[in-house]
Amino acid sequence: MTTATSLQGTFNFRDTGGMPLAAGGTTTPGLFYRSDALSSLTQTGLEELAASDIGVIVDFRTPSERQMAPDRLPVSRPFRVAELPLLEGALSGLVQQGLQSTAGGGDPAEQAKALDAVLAQIPSLGELYVGMLEHGATSFAELARLVANATTAPPTAVLVHCTAGKDRTGVGSALLLDAVGVERSAIVADYTSSGEHLAGEWAERMYGMVAQYGLPLTDEIKDLVAATPASAIERALEWVDAHGGSAAYLQSGGLTGAELAALKGRLTGA
Repeated sequence: MTTATSLQGTFNFRDTGGMPLAAGGTTTPGLFYRSDALSSLTQTGLEELAASDIGVIVDFRTPSERQMAPDRLPVSRPFRVAELPLLEGALSGLVQQGLQSTAGGGDPAEQAKALDAVLAQIPSLGELYVGMLEHGATSFAELARLVANATTAPPTAVLVHCTAGKDRTGVGSALLLDAVGVERSAIVADYTSSGEHLAGEWAERMYGMVAQYGLPLTDEIKDLVAATPASAIERALEWVDAHGGSAAYLQSGGLTGAELAALKGRLTGA
């Protein structure tokens, strides 16, 4: 088994190994990966995944998202799949709201008014992440637990993803990396790099899907789909800091002290 460096068919895949620690050193490679959805893996991508040290797939998508775009996984060996759905960050929810606002025909002026009301409720990314944190501690703690138990032999390294790999995955990754002492600036830089990875083909495809459902491509919607401004993850981390820090937050979701120590040991080698 090898440390994965790419999965053909994804746009936002990477290993979190090699990130600088505030106390010195870097995070251990080959244990904790992050990505966009695996629904478009090519045959080469499937072979890369099969040959990798990844053995656990954590999927933060909702059931409807998984149904619309199921992950493609190799059949040559088993993978453990942990489904930990987080509603906040699901584009399908926004699409459903938009469709409901215009469903049933009727007065076009009233439909436009209803759609405007939906658009007015779209949160900023920072607000979205705070809502995610308020409801997602148990899911994020389970992600931490799985990474704490990750080994390279047998291959049980963890790959976490949602649809874009930037919001639910971005917050979850930031929490774990912050809890083990990765430099805050490096966490923010890792988050913002997702926007660069998603720009172009992936973003245009998602914009097309939004337009297909009759939703206007406002700046707010474009941000939700593909943007990763530093201010958004900084807002999330500020909220976490105000609630005792990332380690305490994960423990509020059920992570034990022993599991937290194991997480730090796995990801920092300490």
